[in-house]
Amino acid sequence: MTGYHRTARLTLFLLLILLLGLVCLSAPAIARTTFVSIGTGGTGGIYYPYGGGVAEIWSKHVKGVKAVAEVTGASVENVKLAHKGETVVGEVMGDVAVAGFNGTSKFKGKKHDILAMAIMYPNLLQVVTLKKSAITSLEQVVGKSISTGSPGSGTNFMAEAVLKALGVSLDSYKDSRLSFTESANALRDGTIELGVWSVGPGTSSILDLATTHEIRILGFTEAQQQQILAANSTYAAVDLAGGVYRGVDQAVPTIGVWNVMICQKSLDEELVYKLVKALYENNDYLVKIHPSAAYTTPDNAVKYSPIPLHPGTIRYLKEIGVAVPAALMP
Repeated sequence: MTGYHRTARLTLFLLLILLLGLVCLSAPAIARTTFVSIGTGGTGGIYYPYGGGVAEIWSKHVKGVKAVAEVTGASVENVKLAHKGETVVGEVMGDVAVAGFNGTSKFKGKKHDILAMAIMYPNLLQVVTLKKSAITSLEQVVGKSISTGSPGSGTNFMAEAVLKALGVSLDSYKDSRLSFTESANALRDGTIELGVWSVGPGTSSILDLATTHEIRILGFTEAQQQQILAANSTYAAVDLAGGVYRGVDQAVPTIGVWNVMICQKSLDEELVYKLVKALYENNDYLVKIHPSAAYTTPDNAVKYSPIPLHPGTIRYLKEIGVAVPAALMP
C-alpha cells in the first residue's frame, strides 16, 4: 500500500469518528432510571399493600424513578437492609427505628445509617386467641405454644419487649415465630394457642381468621399498660376499637407504636425531596389502598418521628411551612 493510500484511509477513518461523534451529540440523551426498592413485610399485613401503593405513586409521579415493594421479614430486617444498601427505603416500627439508629437491643451495639422520611400510621398490638382458649392474659403464655411474629419483624421485637416488661421470661414458652398468615393458620389448626400481631387495625389475616373461628383479642389492664410504658418510651396506651373484627364488639385496651418510613442516611437530598413531595401530594391514592394511610401527613412527621428526619424531608416540610424541631435535625 502506497503512502498516498495510507493517508487517504487514515483521513477517511478520522472523518468517520468525527461523524459518529456529531451523531451522538445530536441524539437525545437517554434518561437514567433510578430504582427505588421498598422493604415492606409479609403479604398478610399492611406494610406490603401500603408499600405497593407508595411504589405506584413514586413510579408514576417522580420522573426517572422506578419503585418496587419487596416482601421482607419486616422492621428489624428492613433497618439492616437499608443500612447495607440492599434496599433504599424501609417500613419500620418506631421502636425498631430507635434501636437501629442507636445500635441497641437486636442491633447489638451497631448504629445503623438510617434517617426518617415520613410517619406512616400507628400499629396496635393485637394478641389473638380462639374464644374457646383458656388464655385470658398475656402472662398465661408460660408453657404454651405461641407465635410472636416472624424473625426480623417488628411484631417479634415488640412482643418480646412487652413480655419482658410484664416479667415473662422469653424461654418460658414455645415460640414458633410465624408470619401473620402462618399465625392465623396455626390458630385455626390448633398448633398454637396464641398469636401476636403488631399492625394497623383491620389486617387481612385476622379478618380472615375471624370469619371462620370465634376469636378473642386480649386486653391489657391499666397496671399492665403502665409497666410496659415504663420500659418502652416509644409506646402509648391506646384502644383497639370495637367492631373491627367479627365477634370483637367492645374496645380492647392495648399498646400502640407509630410506623416510620426510613431511608439510607446517604440518599441524595434532591431524590428524597421529590419522593416525599410525591408521597404527600398523592396521599389520597394511598388512602384508597388502605385507610391507615390517612395518618401519613406532614404534621405527623414532625409530631411522631422517633429518629431524625432526612434533609430531603426537612426541605419539603419547610417549603410548605411545617416547622421542624431541633431534635429531628440530622
